[in-house]
Amino acid sequence: GQATDVDIHAKEILRIRERLNDIVRIHTGQTQEKIERDTDRDFIMTAAQSLEYGLIDQVISKRD
Repeated sequence: GQATDVDIHAKEILRIRERLNDIVRIHTGQTQEKIERDTDRDFIMTAAQSLEYGLIDQVISKRD
């Protein structure tokens, strides 16, 4: 029934979230706890903050 479907989808969302957080942890070096806190709600960063966090390698300021 509908409640079972909601439960299945909720579990899948949590599984995907855990996997994505693990990928971010591996590539940024941030702790699992920090990533969980930061991804629990909208977390907006500037380019410089993204660089410091480890999400990007560099900021391109001008196109050639």
